[in-house]
Amino acid sequence: MRAPRPASCSSALALVALLGVACRAAPTALPATTPGAGAPAWELDNPVRPLPAPPLGSPADFAATPWVTPEKVRLGRWLFFDARLSADGTISCATCHRPEHAFSEPTATSTGIRGQRGTRKAPPILNAAWPIYPVWFWDGRAASLAEQASGPLTNPVEMAMPLDAVVAAVGAVPGYREAFAAAFAGPGIDIGRITEALAAYEATRLSGNSRADRFDAGDEGALSPVERRGRELFFGRAGCNKCHLGPGYTDSRFHNLGAGWRAPPPGAPPASGFSDAGRSAVTLDLRDTGAFKTPTLREVSRHAPYMHDGSLATLRDAVAHYRTGGLPNPWLSELSKPIPLTAAEVDALVAFLHALDGEGFADTPPRSFPR
Repeated sequence: MRAPRPASCSSALALVALLGVACRAAPTALPATTPGAGAPAWELDNPVRPLPAPPLGSPADFAATPWVTPEKVRLGRWLFFDARLSADGTISCATCHRPEHAFSEPTATSTGIRGQRGTRKAPPILNAAWPIYPVWFWDGRAASLAEQASGPLTNPVEMAMPLDAVVAAVGAVPGYREAFAAAFAGPGIDIGRITEALAAYEATRLSGNSRADRFDAGDEGALSPVERRGRELFFGRAGCNKCHLGPGYTDSRFHNLGAGWRAPPPGAPPASGFSDAGRSAVTLDLRDTGAFKTPTLREVSRHAPYMHDGSLATLRDAVAHYRTGGLPNPWLSELSKPIPLTAAEVDALVAFLHALDGEGFADTPPRSFPR
């Protein structure tokens, strides 16, 4: 007997009804709008394309995001990959959010201008425009996808560009001035338009049509027996879906799982056991100490290492962390409890997590940029 279906494809679940998500077929290729004769190389390399058809299981609904238009997506794609938006011209959004790693990165933490190392790993930006709750970043400090897009631009360790400098750099490029006028139906460049274009591109980085999605849609052969066992554990005794729920496999909430905890020396404040305070730095609530947003599990095999600090090297390490109930600390989530799992059951869970790899996010950098 099957375990309960995830919200991505079960019409019986209220979450799907709330989000208006229906099971969808695999995406269909759509033609691009060919630039006119004599168009510059950057337009030929990055034509306006129709919005992608959401793959099976994705929560994407472009009717609910009318600010996402093909023209803004084209513009945002240039901006996302353009290192001219950083202070030293070496770092772009894609430096950390790498397409080949499902728009995350293969390192424990991010590296910004002048080789500076950050303290957090870049999370994947998949299906990011349709969260259950409108919060972005590991600590939830951004209230919109566009606000999130501005964060790395100004972060002194990442791209380190004051917002007025970003506007000036982009506005100094004639090709960008033309692209902004086309995308926003009128001339003018400001940080609102820049971040909206970046967010529009990010909104098209989708993930779905995984073997798990196809199984949920009725394809009994989409999962192997081991993967089916892993799925039963995920939605059953292991309780993974208490946090990794819905079509995005995330509750968009914040939980302390002990990641990054080191017991402080005698006499030191308990909170000093976390070098990164997490959500509490935003809410100023001590109860949120060490809590971080639940990441999506879509394409999870493609963006090791894991956790906000990249402290767990493999999926097996991540499952083992949950298996032990996390690292005990004063603010450990009540959901984090030891889970009795055999070695074979760990193998099954890891196999199911690999079955969440799908399609819809792939891209490569533009071959040329506006001049």
